[in-house]
Amino acid sequence: MLYSREAALYTCKANRGKNVPITTTPLTPHVGAEITGVDSEDLVDPDAATACLDALDRHGVVVYPEIDISDDDLVAFSQLLGEVVPNPTGEHRHREIATITLDPAKTDATLAWYRQGNFLWHIDGMTDELPQRASLLSAHKVDPAGGDTEFANTYAAHDALPEDRQEQIAGLRVVHSFAAAQRRAHPDATEEQRAAWERMPSRTHPLVWRRRDGRRSLLLGATADTVVGWPDDESRDLLDELLSWATRPEFVLRHRWRLGDLVIWDNTGMLHRALPFKPTSVRLLHRTTLVGIEPIT
Repeated sequence: MLYSREAALYTCKANRGKNVPITTTPLTPHVGAEITGVDSEDLVDPDAATACLDALDRHGVVVYPEIDISDDDLVAFSQLLGEVVPNPTGEHRHREIATITLDPAKTDATLAWYRQGNFLWHIDGMTDELPQRASLLSAHKVDPAGGDTEFANTYAAHDALPEDRQEQIAGLRVVHSFAAAQRRAHPDATEEQRAAWERMPSRTHPLVWRRRDGRRSLLLGATADTVVGWPDDESRDLLDELLSWATRPEFVLRHRWRLGDLVIWDNTGMLHRALPFKPTSVRLLHRTTLVGIEPIT
């Protein structure tokens, strides 16, 4: 992904006549861009969706600062970007929206407990046949005491590896499981809880995802359990080493939430995590998720 200090310009139909330049400005050399000059209603337009997807492809994370998008427009914009995953909890009037909070008074208590795993680096949907394409988060309430979100570019991390290291890991396969993530998030879990996690299906993926467009990314994070055919200790050492590499500061964007921010990320090429906050935090985000479009090969 190329970095340029020059802002790219586009115009969507809804913005025409406002005489306001719409700019896309990179946030770091390897990850993130901010789009300004649009209102929330401007996003419900095919041109805006096209521009967003282009920025997402080039930068991995797209930020619309303090845009204060309504739930109706969030769903409509998401549908312009792709097929939206239904949220199975039924916790919102829109079946596409999940309410992201740790407060058990505002969501299912068990789900809130599991969401503590979001404090670990991860990629969503790694035990699904098709990992989710992208996610959108809209900030309804923010907490200055914590809850920033970090993103790490695994395309750039792979490309920056020494060539001999790339060759060494090119053919490796890794088992991903819900249990692996929850063991790390909840080391004091009961045997009954651990047994329930182990009943969830696991999935084996290549460590390096070769894309149709030629790009390659690393499939890492909390769900990555073991390297197929490797001893457990060597497997863990390699996965920990690569995760540490992929989350070096030069590959990471830290987003400090402001009320009304809308953030979209390429879930297939970005690790992400929330920085810890208390279950009693007022932090409340609304999320939509796009269905995956490319199988892992």
